[in-house]
Amino acid sequence: MAATAISRDEVTGLVLAGGLGRRMGGVDKGLLAWQGRPLAQHALQRLAPQVGALAVSANRHLDTYAGFGVPVLTDTLPGSLGPLAGLLAGLRHARTRWLAVVPCDAPYFPVDLVARLAAGLGGAPIGYARAARTHPVFCLVDTALAETLEAALAGGERRVEHWLRASGGVAVDFDDEAAFANFNTPETLNDG
Repeated sequence: MAATAISRDEVTGLVLAGGLGRRMGGVDKGLLAWQGRPLAQHALQRLAPQVGALAVSANRHLDTYAGFGVPVLTDTLPGSLGPLAGLLAGLRHARTRWLAVVPCDAPYFPVDLVARLAAGLGGAPIGYARAARTHPVFCLVDTALAETLEAALAGGERRVEHWLRASGGVAVDFDDEAAFANFNTPETLNDG
């Protein structure tokens, strides 16, 4: 299939920062300082040149996230349903055809992530990153899938990659596994 060309103006970028941070002792990972700034700010800055609009998904410290100057989206469904709930909030918010999603805790993601995901779509409604392994929360999703995702969440789906595949998603190959490294524990944050 042919590569898909998508203008950055057709893409809203979403930084997922709404998790519970269990492996970080329950702290809000997006607000943890790394190199003098919150992790979520690093992600927003890296994603900004790749998209036309930005937002952050958060469920705590909303005033702090609002200070980053982008819309703050909270989960629209009750309970802590994981990254798919943040993705749904992004799909509902976006006024563009596409939503590019990255986690707040992986500041090294490729500076051409969105363009490469778009080029790898081949007509699919979703592209997600794969290097040595898959990285489903680095994805580009057609916003028309909001209702499909809401139904899946209502049906109990919580696995990101499972939903992406079930919705016609394709893995897009990247050659640098280190670009997707994330800070899931205090040790990895200090070593980063």
